[in-house]
Amino acid sequence: MATLFNNPDILRPRSKEGGRVTNFELFFDLVYVFAITQLSHLLLDHLSIHGALQTALLLMVVWTAWIYTAWATNWLNPNNRSVRIMLIGVMLTSLFMSAMLPEAFDEHGLAFAAAYVIMQAGRALFIVVSTESGSALHQNFIRIVYWQIASGIFWIGGGIATGSARELLWVTAAAIDFLGPICYFYVPRLGHSTTRDWSIDGHHLAERCQLFMIVALGESIVVMGATFSAKELTASVFTAFVVAFLGSVAFWWIYFDRTAGLSAKIIAKSDDPGRIGRSAFTYYHIPMVAGIIVAAVGDELTIAHPTGEASTAQIATVLGGPALFLAGHALFKWSLIGHVSYPRMLALAALCALLPISMIAPPLITSGGAMLVLATVVWSDMRLAGRYTTEQLLAMARGEEVPVADLEFDPVVVTSDNN
Repeated sequence: MATLFNNPDILRPRSKEGGRVTNFELFFDLVYVFAITQLSHLLLDHLSIHGALQTALLLMVVWTAWIYTAWATNWLNPNNRSVRIMLIGVMLTSLFMSAMLPEAFDEHGLAFAAAYVIMQAGRALFIVVSTESGSALHQNFIRIVYWQIASGIFWIGGGIATGSARELLWVTAAAIDFLGPICYFYVPRLGHSTTRDWSIDGHHLAERCQLFMIVALGESIVVMGATFSAKELTASVFTAFVVAFLGSVAFWWIYFDRTAGLSAKIIAKSDDPGRIGRSAFTYYHIPMVAGIIVAAVGDELTIAHPTGEASTAQIATVLGGPALFLAGHALFKWSLIGHVSYPRMLALAALCALLPISMIAPPLITSGGAMLVLATVVWSDMRLAGRYTTEQLLAMARGEEVPVADLEFDPVVVTSDNN
């Protein structure tokens, strides 16, 4: 059966080297630079537990919209004209949805929800009509359409409702979206998919997620630069600016120095890349992105007010951002190679130990302490980098036993299935 508009090149070509991210995909991601900015400003304007939970829910929406598109372009060819037109539509809808973010829980709730539902369901329907009837990809997206309809009912219902009713309906909708891949998009009478049906190009998906991490880190750089430029230049403000910058460098180093490249090799060589794509990239990147956004808010608050008494919200962002990032990265590493990262566990404990100190110390001290914790993880990673070769780490990912070089410092738990 011919694909949509009889385009034979509608599917992305595959090669042993793995597909590269296209220029159009890079252009597409510019919308999400704006989305991340909107989320960080929203959190900054609503520094409370309620505000943080609302921002977390909206982050789930933004991430789900982006990662579903990343999976779609893993199968579809962005250089194909019909695919590109579809992506332009998704891009425009994403931009509109991002513009609605600040008032999503107020007057723009229905517009926000409608944009999200149209984007999610429209993308899935496009793939259904673009792929060969009866193929695994076609069947999988028929199931996804049903899941999108189910969650869409709650998204639209929440957009119409107000107050706590909206929040409850949207939490339900987000839960449906979150559980879809875990449940293999099971639909009565249609059955369910398997991760082997999701025959993705692992190298491409890994590179897409790496680029999103750059987008998130770019927002933190913009925030610290804009805040610093608006302040009077003093020793404490300058020190806070440098500490914030070094914290962003530490985030980059922890993620990109070795793990990012290794993750691309592991998923590309896996005989079930869909399984790793679901856990390591679809789910475990969420806390890392959240950590960068929260840390950016903490940086802005600290650069603006480096001395004096720290507020509870300021402490929570300065310590919570690195904690979220490290927890997410520990899960990311574990899902790839079964590696229980004790340096990251110790770093999380150190951040908790900073909590009582932060209550009496000025914000700059707390920010500096958090940065030093991240720097210690960087140092630990550099120290342990030569302990295992890439081939040994790939063997771990396959569930093979590899001799542990030094249990005292870097124990490795090898399992056959970490996802």
